[in-house]
Amino acid sequence: MVHAVSKTTSAVSVDALCQAITSRQAKIGVVGLGYVGLPLVLAFAHQKFKIIGLDIDKTKITALENGTSYIQHIDSAPLQKLVADKQFLPTTDFSKASDADVLIICVPTPLSKNRIPDMTYVEKTAHSLKKYLRPGHFVVLESTVYPGTTTDIMKPILEESGLREGVDFFVAFSPEREDPGNKDFDTTTIPKVVGADSAEARQLVTTLYGEVVKTVVPVSSSATAEAVKLTENIFRSVNIALVNELKVIYGMMGIDIWEVVDAAKTKPFGFMPFYPGPGLGGHCIPIDPFYLTWKAREADIPTRFIELAGEVNSAMPMHTVRCTADALNDRLGKPMKGSRILLVGLAYKKNVDDMRESPSLKIIELLEQKGARVDYFDPYLPEIIPTREHPTLTGRRSIQWEQKTVSSYDAALICTDHDTIDWDFLVKHSKLVVDTRNATKNVTARDKIVKA
Repeated sequence: MVHAVSKTTSAVSVDALCQAITSRQAKIGVVGLGYVGLPLVLAFAHQKFKIIGLDIDKTKITALENGTSYIQHIDSAPLQKLVADKQFLPTTDFSKASDADVLIICVPTPLSKNRIPDMTYVEKTAHSLKKYLRPGHFVVLESTVYPGTTTDIMKPILEESGLREGVDFFVAFSPEREDPGNKDFDTTTIPKVVGADSAEARQLVTTLYGEVVKTVVPVSSSATAEAVKLTENIFRSVNIALVNELKVIYGMMGIDIWEVVDAAKTKPFGFMPFYPGPGLGGHCIPIDPFYLTWKAREADIPTRFIELAGEVNSAMPMHTVRCTADALNDRLGKPMKGSRILLVGLAYKKNVDDMRESPSLKIIELLEQKGARVDYFDPYLPEIIPTREHPTLTGRRSIQWEQKTVSSYDAALICTDHDTIDWDFLVKHSKLVVDTRNATKNVTARDKIVKA
């Protein structure tokens, strides 16, 4: 623990804390050990920092204490070594926050059913940390939030400790940019945007991430950094909505949207390829845009593009179900009611074990509402874990990938295009395949395949 901030001389204290960071004397606390927090632990550990990992989930902490990773793309071996060497202390005891010099918050920020930002996790975390806040602390929020959250919500709660931000402690914001399963980029190679409302805090946050990330991109305020994250995902949401709408239109014309996009992307300028799917999934793209729409409503500012993109993307699961029903009727002469359907791919994107906001969950419910009997296969997700939106699906298990089982279904519906799945096998042993991801593009026998 480094006591680098005095109550009287913030400039000197900032220099002291920066020196403690660069010399590895500063201890890092990471709050929230999920898809963002755990990779961050490994990134700081790789640079020889000592880390305290805080989480309210006792199951996660027990796993980490045993050196076991609960995230598919993170190996257990480095965690085992970190715990054994006492370089990493995972705990549910938030009093240990006082032993850290830097506290990085990586907790969930979901939406309510009415698309209202749920700041519960951020607020509860801030309330928990304020009890152990001391002069010298530097607190960074990484959770995706609407502009103003760091200054208007987190800072006042922390100041309930009696300490003053900018004098006794500092705060900053740096949006997470994790992309699970991406082999080309990781925590250390993805450029890191950082923002703070004072020169001292910007110096701290730039120094902190500069020790673990190759490229740091400072901006003028925490609100600007918060807006950067939202802008990135709004851009993706709007463009995915556009290509989803084009898929429906071109489909009625007998035109393959995948062929169109692949040809269009050969243009060396002015076009960026986006691809359609059965809906949006993951923690970011389906959620983040509505943080801004909610904030904009405070000023009576319409957000027509964002809302329309949300409507288009939210309609894709039902479009997928309609396509499946049409394929069953047209190809097999069977109604949806009573048909057995194998949904292939539960994760929100390929090659990950992450089912957060996955459209597959909604599609299962819609199919069953139409009277279908649905099972799923996903090599990364052997069992459906509890979710807030789809509690009735909890506990369902992936089928065995074998010829007898696959061939017993009336149709296979591809929702996630995992690279590990043998698509030739699926097509060969299925009566009908409905493909929402162009996963079967290399399958030569195409008489059973319907693109949706």
